[in-house]
Amino acid sequence: MYNEKVLDHFNNPRNVGELENPDGVGEVGNPVCGDIMRMEIAVEDGRIKDIRFRTFGCGAAIATSSMVTELVKGKTLEEALAVTNRMVAEALGGLPPVKMHCSNLAADALHKAIDDYLSRAGAAAADLGAGERAPAAAAAGCPDPSADPCPGCCGKIGRERGDGPPPGGETPPAG
Repeated sequence: MYNEKVLDHFNNPRNVGELENPDGVGEVGNPVCGDIMRMEIAVEDGRIKDIRFRTFGCGAAIATSSMVTELVKGKTLEEALAVTNRMVAEALGGLPPVKMHCSNLAADALHKAIDDYLSRAGAAAADLGAGERAPAAAAAGCPDPSADPCPGCCGKIGRERGDGPPPGGETPPAG
């Protein structure tokens, strides 16, 4: 079911744990599958100096969390905000279609950590180009786009179509 790269990130996850004084924290969860992810970032001079995660979930959830940390460590906030679920899945060499929601959660946790950092710093996510998510969420009929630019409830915003859960938030059955 999983390729060697996914299994490596599951069996030997990178950047697991907590930061002593994180600059930003992002937490996401999926009530359908039960996965919960927490990302913590340390930012210096507009770059992600350090990043740690804690994930409660399946092998794909742990692997995607690990991969996200490797993709963005040392990157600018703008580069990190550009990370998509497809990029995470491709960096892992692919995920089974029923596990693509895990890469959505990992990217969402990262984006929330950056949003948290920006709010603490008094900056606006729109300054980094992230402000486009809220209008897109509203246009897609998100139930409350003002509460979170992309809560991940419909699977259409901030992701390529078909990669997230279908409307209603249910994960497609396996097989």
